[in-house]
Amino acid sequence: MSAMVIDGKAAAAQVLEQVSAEVAQLNQAGVQPALAVILVGQDPASEVYVRNKVLRAGECGIRSLEHRLPASTGEAELLGLIHSLNRDPGVHGILLQLPLPAHIEETRALQAISPAKDVDGFHAENVGGLHQGRDVLTPCTPTGCLHLLHQALGELRGKHAVVIGRSNIVGKPMAALLLEADCSVTVLHSRSRDAAELCRQADIVVAAVGRPCMVDASWLKPGAVVVDVGINRIEEHGRSRLVGDVDFASASAVAGAITPVPGGVGPMTIAFLMHNTVRAARQQSRAPKEAACLSIS
Repeated sequence: MSAMVIDGKAAAAQVLEQVSAEVAQLNQAGVQPALAVILVGQDPASEVYVRNKVLRAGECGIRSLEHRLPASTGEAELLGLIHSLNRDPGVHGILLQLPLPAHIEETRALQAISPAKDVDGFHAENVGGLHQGRDVLTPCTPTGCLHLLHQALGELRGKHAVVIGRSNIVGKPMAALLLEADCSVTVLHSRSRDAAELCRQADIVVAAVGRPCMVDASWLKPGAVVVDVGINRIEEHGRSRLVGDVDFASASAVAGAITPVPGGVGPMTIAFLMHNTVRAARQQSRAPKEAACLSIS
């Protein structure tokens, strides 16, 4: 078997096209969606992420407001900025780029963001709402993974999904989203016994553990759909390259469909950040849902 490669770039482009259409509709209703991005310090990777997010926002017609703060910024100053953005009716989404400098408590800063403007879906109210099946803003990466799974499989009801990893950013919300889609869900982690055997029972495998090429063909049931969230940089033969948590070459011989790294899940994360921003703008402005484009699965 040779697995179908799931094209995350193409899927993200479709999502962004829908987002752009929704922005145009909101503009007609007098609403200009706006995303505030806060970057504390000069972490090189964060600089790249912020630049890409601002670029995509502009392409979709979303107004971006960049707040670049020095690494020496105090926690009180950061919280003051967040509270100011919470009160600003012209700002619909707030993105706090992680990681933060060590002297700022990450949890306190994230919880300071209004749940209505929490486009990352990290606020406790949104996390709890997701697990209760309420209509809330959900984390971008797992929501993007779910979208790719719907594209590959259509109806997910009754599928057995294995999520490898239990992080608050990907693993746990991914499991919650799959449960909401009526999958039977198993979460594997560092203390799981017989992990490979459990994984071999899955129709869907989502790998988000941060261990290069951990999942190979021996972990997979023939025909399984594999979504690789991992992004790991390794040195090989004197050269650096990016790999996922899945051994792509090995897994491709067994899986029915698989996401590559790069070019799989990565583009979906930014696409659903834009989607969440427009959704937040519509909810805050109380623009009628019937004026919105077709909802994104």
